[in-house]
Amino acid sequence: MITKAPSRHPNKVRVRFQLPPAIWADQVHLVGDFNGWSRTSHPLTCDRNDGSWYITLELERGHRYEFRYLVNGREWHNDWKADEYVANPYGATNSVVIAELPKEEPPLPEAEPDPAVQPA
Repeated sequence: MITKAPSRHPNKVRVRFQLPPAIWADQVHLVGDFNGWSRTSHPLTCDRNDGSWYITLELERGHRYEFRYLVNGREWHNDWKADEYVANPYGATNSVVIAELPKEEPPLPEAEPDPAVQPA
């Protein structure tokens, strides 16, 4: 699962990558084009309360990043809630995250008061 939040830096987005506790692992690493596909530079932390694995990165706003999770140094997993998926040269797919915050919905217009309803 991916969640996005504003960063203290206006040109960045805080992105939390999280794997559910259904993934049993001794170790998990986030591997992607943001770290040169390093298999060891971004280890995830296991939340001992719920068993999920997570890491938060500050990514450049407006960029697309391909990534995968490497579980126990040998099993590749995609993110089940990625923004997109693209084919990779190994016959599988990579997850994609787009470092943008969700667009805010415009507020709903104020409803006209119902003349049949009397104020208390």
